[in-house]
Order: sequence, then structure tokens, then C-alpha cells
Amino acid sequence: MIDKFSNKSTIDKPSFDQGLFWVSCILIAIGLIMVYSSSISFAESSKLTKHQNYFFLLRQSIYILLGFVVGFITFQIPIRWWQKMSPYLFMAGMVSLILVLIPGIGHVVNGSRRWISLLIFNMQPSEFMKLFTAMYASDYVLRKSKEIGSFLKGFLPMAAVIMLIGALLLLEPDFGAFAVISVIAMCTLILGGIDKKILMGLSIVAPIGMAALIFSSDYRYQRLIGFFNPWADPYGKGYQLSHALIAFGRGEFFGVGLGGSVEKLLYLPEAHTDFILAVLGEEFGFFGVLIVIGLFSWLVIRAFGIAKEAIINESYYSALLSQGIGIWFGTQGIINMGVNMGLLPTKGLTLPLLSYGGSGILANMVALAILLRIDWENRRGLRGI
Repeated sequence: MIDKFSNKSTIDKPSFDQGLFWVSCILIAIGLIMVYSSSISFAESSKLTKHQNYFFLLRQSIYILLGFVVGFITFQIPIRWWQKMSPYLFMAGMVSLILVLIPGIGHVVNGSRRWISLLIFNMQPSEFMKLFTAMYASDYVLRKSKEIGSFLKGFLPMAAVIMLIGALLLLEPDFGAFAVISVIAMCTLILGGIDKKILMGLSIVAPIGMAALIFSSDYRYQRLIGFFNPWADPYGKGYQLSHALIAFGRGEFFGVGLGGSVEKLLYLPEAHTDFILAVLGEEFGFFGVLIVIGLFSWLVIRAFGIAKEAIINESYYSALLSQGIGIWFGTQGIINMGVNMGLLPTKGLTLPLLSYGGSGILANMVALAILLRIDWENRRGLRGI
């Protein structure tokens, strides 16, 4: 009787993580609403959108629908296939980063060459490279498990590859994507068990390297100056940050209401992409921002929870990939939120699942589908299927 009851209760359990699915859907829905709200004025005033106020809403809706279709297909693919294909996907991502730099192939927007035109929409390779890096780093750690503690055989090859990717990204330039990809790769190596001496050396060298990159570029240096005191030059270096802070200030605790933002009326640049959180803060206040942070935190924590379950099933690649995806979402979310709130220097990074962008939303939804697949395989493993 006990065995029958136990088996029945196991069978009745959901076959996938409904909490992860619905939290992701809520974040996507919030993003869609805020993309429309924050882009209306810009869409109405731009010739590129033919003055259609629903232009970005329509395109983001198409990207999300496509994301659900691609995500459903992704969910059907076993994780062992992703592990097998991870080196090839990583190489394809690297090739795409080279292609984007070639005039005539790479598409320039606001002085940055980050997109490849596919006629229907512009693909941003760096968004998919974040996922490919998580896949490749996870596979690398397992392949090099016996040598991962060695500087020459374990750490150095991965560091060299990441530096090569970084050089390609800095030529676009896309310093923000380089930072996220570096964190994904290095954290995966740390989770894989690199030597403590290497970790200590990395903690010293990494900040020095970042400082060198900042001070070697006048563009990045000016952004840093604007970050320290945006009010010293509110119409120049500190323009974006000062208007973002004004938006948060106007929002106070409960906001001015959906659609009531003043900063989105062509005052705050990139309101529907990099600074969508500032508009959300103005319209829904501290309470709305807190909800978004809470949902993101739950998603990242759940990714690590799925990784823990994968370890129990001895699915170590799945565990590392889950952690890599969690690190990606957490790092990019923290950077974007920090930039919006004036806690970090301005970078061209979107907020995952919320900001406007076809490549970003597709890459995010594929990553979530992989997380759901890992959880599904975990549940089957715990049932002994």
C-alpha cells in the first residue's frame, strides 16, 4: 500500500518546473508592457518607425512568439546533444563575431557594429555568444577535469579563448558583453575547481585589466567620469544617468502610474532598451522595481537549485550549464540595474527578458527552455526513468 501510494504521488508531480515557467512568463509580460509604454513617444516621432506608436510593441510581440516556438523546439532536445555540440556552437559564435566586423555584413547602429542584417531583423551575435560560452565552459571543465587545477593546461587555454572573444567584442565595441562573457567563463572554471592560487591571482589581475581597458579608451573613460558626477555635465557626459535618476526620483514609492512617465518623452535615451528599468521605476515606483528584482532573484536562485538536483542525478554538465545560465542572468541583471540606478558606470547592456531586442529575447528564452529541459531530465532521473 505504501509503495502504491508513493508511486502515485510521484507520478502526479508536474513533469516540468511550473514555477520557473510562470515567473519567466511574468517577467516577459512585464517587459512587453514596459517596452510599449517606454517606446510610444520615440516611435511616434521617428521616421524609421513611420510614426507608428505600436511599432516596438508589434516587433517585440513577434520576437516573443518566435521565442516560444524556438523554446518549445529547444525543450525537445536532450542536454547530452547540447554538450556534444557546444564546441561547434562556440566556434560558430566566434565566426559570427568576426563576420559582424566586416563592412557590408556588420550593421552599424549609433556608432557600434554589433549586428548582422538578416533582412527580417538584425541579429546580435554577442547575445547568443553568452549562451554558447556557458555551454562551452561547462563542457571544457568536464573534459579538463583532471587538469582544471593546472594553470597551463586548465586555466590558460580558456583564458586565452575568452581574451580572443574579448578582442572581437571590443572592436565592435561591446564592453558590456565582454564583461558578462568573462564572468560566465571564469565563474564556471571556479565552480569546476580551479586552484586557489589561480583564483587569488585572477582577483588581482582582473581589476587591473578592467582599469586598463577603461583608461585606454577615451569613450569609456568619459563614461566613468560621467558616472562619478553626472550633475557636473547633465547635458553631456551625465545626460543619460541624470535623467534615469530623475525618473526614479519621480516614481517615489508607488510610481506615477502606467503611461505617466515624463522621462520617456524623448528625454531619456534608450528608454525601451538599456534604461527600461528607469521608466518602470518612474511609473511603478520602488514597489514595482522591488517586484522585478524579486522575480529575477527567484529565477537565478532556481537555476542554482536545478543545478543542485542535477548533481544528485550525477548530471554534471547539466549542473554546470544551469549555474552558467544563472550567472549570466544574474550578472547582466545586476549590471543593467546598477547602471540604471547610478551604482555602476553606463554600459550598453539590456535587462534580460524585459528590454526590447530580438536577439536578446530569443537567446534568453532558449536559455530558459534549456533550464526547463534540465529540470525535466532531473525529475525523470529521480523517478528512475
